[in-house]
Amino acid sequence: MLKRTPDAALLEGFLDATRSAAAAVAGLVGGGDGLRIDGVAVDALRRALEPLAVDGLVVVGEGEKDQAPMLFVGERFGTGSGPAIDLAVDPVDGTKLAAAGRPDSVAVIAVAPRGAMFDIGPAYYLEKLVTTGAGAGLSLTDPVSVSLTTLAERLGRPVEQLRVAVQERPRNERYAREVVAAGARLVSFADGDVALSLRAAAPDGDLDLLLGIGGAPEGILTAAAVRALGGWMSARFAPQSVEERTRLQGVGTDLDRELTLMDLCHDDAWLLLSAVTSTALAAGHELAGVRVDADGAVVVESVVVGPGSPLTRSRKRLDPHSSRGSGGPVR
Repeated sequence: MLKRTPDAALLEGFLDATRSAAAAVAGLVGGGDGLRIDGVAVDALRRALEPLAVDGLVVVGEGEKDQAPMLFVGERFGTGSGPAIDLAVDPVDGTKLAAAGRPDSVAVIAVAPRGAMFDIGPAYYLEKLVTTGAGAGLSLTDPVSVSLTTLAERLGRPVEQLRVAVQERPRNERYAREVVAAGARLVSFADGDVALSLRAAAPDGDLDLLLGIGGAPEGILTAAAVRALGGWMSARFAPQSVEERTRLQGVGTDLDRELTLMDLCHDDAWLLLSAVTSTALAAGHELAGVRVDADGAVVVESVVVGPGSPLTRSRKRLDPHSSRGSGGPVR
């Protein structure tokens, strides 16, 4: 089992895997080719995971619904010896953002003991609510106005001061309307909901709530970090096609069930993230995007979110001719 305080070298190995994915696409950021960014990041991440001394299993992968390159669910990684670890992965969350050179694109993985993360099965989409610990117990079954009123009272602020993130999609239009109707401040975003979710869950984040339907894999990645940050999250299956609904029903999925944070991730987990483009996670935790120095070294800024040590930041310079690099905490 993965212990509450895992071996530092093992965590560094997982973090290096996200660094490798981010570094591999440094020359592609802003070039407009999202599919190539995905493919290069997947290859780099897979190579970096191979030598880790773990019995590793991918339980949540990203890319299937878009026919993009991915680490597939059920794929094994590591040497096969060592702790049994499950992995949720998105080699580049916010591929379109990276292709356009816009903020909030990250290489991200979550690791947890075997069986700790919820099995989303063939789900592509989840309806999600993410907030700080002040919002514990908020439910997707309640009207948005009720949830906002409850959260505002607990935070000791008027609803008008709450900042609520909703992804810009037709499927989320009603959430945006209800947020505005309640008087809260709507923060619209195009992609990259992992980074936005962390900003909502962190006690010192600049968002108070994230609402709406987004990717199911990102939901499990987010849950690992929300748990470590002491935040609150709930989710429901939200199939966006007849085919997705049929697949879920075919494996006995209860589409009406509301998943709590404990359902989504019921044991200690760690989220490891490296910035592909500039990313602001919370006050004092702004990460610069991956970049190449004048000497050719690739500089990657990262963060680890885990039990007892949320949002631990670092910067590392990677020699383009070596898998090793040097670095340390960001000052």
